[in-house]
Amino acid sequence: MEPKSDDGSSNIRVRLLYNDGRIEDNTISGPTSFSRTCFNGLNALSGVGILSVPYALASGGWLSLIFLFIIAISTYYTSFLIQRCMGIDPTIRNYPDIGERAFGTMGRMLVSTTMNVELYMVVTGFLILEGDNLQNLFGDHIQLQIFGLEGKQCFVIIISLIILPTVWLNNMSILSYISATGVLASIVLLASILWAALFDGIGFQTSQTHFINWKGMPTAISLYAFCYCAHPVFPTLYTSMINPKKFSKVMFVCFLLCTISYASMAIVGYLMFGPSVLSQITLNLPTNKTSSKVAIYTTLVNPIAKYSLMIKPLENSIENQLPIHYKARVCSLLIRTALVISTVIVALAIPFFGYLMSLVGAFLSVTASIVLPCLCFLKISGIYQRLGFEQVFIVGIVIMGIAIMLVGTYTSVLQIISHL
Repeated sequence: MEPKSDDGSSNIRVRLLYNDGRIEDNTISGPTSFSRTCFNGLNALSGVGILSVPYALASGGWLSLIFLFIIAISTYYTSFLIQRCMGIDPTIRNYPDIGERAFGTMGRMLVSTTMNVELYMVVTGFLILEGDNLQNLFGDHIQLQIFGLEGKQCFVIIISLIILPTVWLNNMSILSYISATGVLASIVLLASILWAALFDGIGFQTSQTHFINWKGMPTAISLYAFCYCAHPVFPTLYTSMINPKKFSKVMFVCFLLCTISYASMAIVGYLMFGPSVLSQITLNLPTNKTSSKVAIYTTLVNPIAKYSLMIKPLENSIENQLPIHYKARVCSLLIRTALVISTVIVALAIPFFGYLMSLVGAFLSVTASIVLPCLCFLKISGIYQRLGFEQVFIVGIVIMGIAIMLVGTYTSVLQIISHL
């Protein structure tokens, strides 16, 4: 491997030796600048989790904020471990490649399965979110009934019909620009909620807040973990950079700004509504205020744009497993339609946004963002064979991640079952 840095960039030169004795030099480089990579990283980290952090804080109390920062620091460090894995083997191009490099075919299957199930559950959460907020906006004015379903269930079906044509598209360039508004959406959302508190008469209710609630702590920690579930896209960001050596600085900027955003939303939302804050803070807002409408409409638009992009890797995984004579356009459309229908069924069967995102955070996000990066780095680097401070630190992060995964998953499943 030979870095080229005359112009400040860092193109990676890989020398391949074939069985027949041929030697081939390949250069791996990316076109993306530092600032654009920061923007892409912020967009990846800024998701619907920002809506649920006030509920997370209300579940665990003020002390749970410590765990938000612990998870932020841990996931930032594991993003750095991903960079180090890719530095060890420049042929790694994506997250499943890291799993395969560490643990072979089984590692690749584990990473791919975790990624795809997580994406599937996130887009299902999008539908629940849309149904809840549309019911909050129009439920008192519009009475809907579809196939015997009423209220927000009808809105879930209507939204799925709006989203379906975007899932059929092969050229995602237009939607990628729309979904890139995720960073702006988070800023607008935070600003509009703060405006509602200060100028629209909602105010703050400091007397109703609690310092700690141990019973709700697993839910709080799981939801915090859900906010930092972007690790599967980090290898793509790394390989797209002009200078991959600056990736750790990109991650520092992204994690710092997103953590400030999440903590601010959590504190403001909890102070506004106290223990009564709902799983999506937009559901607490009065719909007759302009600031509330801005927040709710911002919340509604972003998932519609992001649904097709989020589910795209799962579509590709399924379609790539088909025999070649089944890869016609009609089969592709049927698979994508079936995926959308299945997410609608799950959204109707488990219409609990907070509990579902808590389950995703505890089981899938912790696995993909904390446990797997640590285990893969230990195996790829070989440092597991000797004892040192970093090895102990990494093992500590793994143990913490497994504890969160077990307790959070158990709590989330019980909550979902009790509300079915």
